Amino acid sequence: MINRITAPEFHPIENVNLIHPQRSVLSNGAEFFVFNAGEQELVRIQWVFENAPFQSAQPILNAALSALMLEGTSRYTSAQIAEKVDFYGAYLYPEYSFDHTSLNLITLNKHLDQLLPFVIEVLNDMTFPQQEIDTYARNSKQSLKISLKKNDYVARREFNHALFGDSSYGYNQKLTDFDHLNRKALLSTYEQYMVPSNCSIFVAGKVSDSSLHFIRHEIEQGWIARGTKPFIETQSFPIPEARQELIEREKAIQSAIRVGQLSIQRSHPDFPALQVLNTVLGGYFGSRLMMNIREDKGYTYGVGSGIGSLKQAAFFTISSEVGTEVCAATLKEIEFELKRLRDEEVSAEELDLVKNYLLGSMLGSLEDVFSHADKFKQVYFSGLDLDYYEYYTQQVQGLSPSRLQALANEYLDYDKMVKIIVGKINS
Repeated sequence: MINRITAPEFHPIENVNLIHPQRSVLSNGAEFFVFNAGEQELVRIQWVFENAPFQSAQPILNAALSALMLEGTSRYTSAQIAEKVDFYGAYLYPEYSFDHTSLNLITLNKHLDQLLPFVIEVLNDMTFPQQEIDTYARNSKQSLKISLKKNDYVARREFNHALFGDSSYGYNQKLTDFDHLNRKALLSTYEQYMVPSNCSIFVAGKVSDSSLHFIRHEIEQGWIARGTKPFIETQSFPIPEARQELIEREKAIQSAIRVGQLSIQRSHPDFPALQVLNTVLGGYFGSRLMMNIREDKGYTYGVGSGIGSLKQAAFFTISSEVGTEVCAATLKEIEFELKRLRDEEVSAEELDLVKNYLLGSMLGSLEDVFSHADKFKQVYFSGLDLDYYEYYTQQVQGLSPSRLQALANEYLDYDKMVKIIVGKINS
């Protein structure tokens, strides 16, 4: 019988074992990574492209390109593409982020011979039919109109714009942008940037030698290598002036809050330690912001903080939605918690709890071979390799309260942050 009075023995996490990929470069110029593991006869293939540079004349081009990838080829309509994939019980879907656009295929191994050549045909022959562009523009405009009524959405986009200006990271979409979207620009961007030389391919799953040979052969022989790797200029972002901006909405009963600043990227040596500091502040349910603003004061259902590491920049943000009558008080409590981290050392007990939470969360997130591939992508696109996770573990385990306080004084200064409030501030 299990003795439920006695807690299980605690074992500290000393290291995290990750699957290392087989890495090569295909003859058409694509980077090729294979994560071969798992028990199920399932494979995921991801084609990940670096986005084209931001264009002020066509500011939504990358997002539109991602959304319209599967909307037609010379031989197939969007409905026929979807029907073909559904017939085999597979998934084929695009994903878009600030830095990358990807096309993802998840299928049973036994259907690879039918689906992979089909997907490669799609990659070779996207046509962006005008009818589909018009439908996308109409639906996106309607969606944007609805989103602009939401305080949280407006706060997020205004915060990004305050930090990054009119760039790929900070541009605020306008309804008129969709009227200016044109097929010629989409085709030009597709032909220049959705090419093997601008692509990293990640294969993850239980892949036999014969299946891997088939995948490699089909991609090398079937996917047309157009042009050379495009040049993508590095962006730089000046530190924005600290300010508090209120976007007032007279009828608002809740205010959306965004507080933050530019920060350091994952490649910076201090990044793991800063993640610990962020977790103490607002990175999990037991954080100081949650305990103060939700549990003690009852101002909100949720408040949190986070660090976003992008390819060419990074940012720290605190976010919440609160009643307008307690908005000013919430800002004061955010300032109080940031100042407390700068003025007082975190207790050893609280720090140990957060360390164990972070390392346990990372270990728990490695549930299958797909998650191992995702962990690799996270560091690969930051210019790092899997050794980073060993460094991360060592940095988290070795962090002291005094070091955490020093980091707070270096990276978290409320007086230097941008504060965006959408709604009302009632004193």
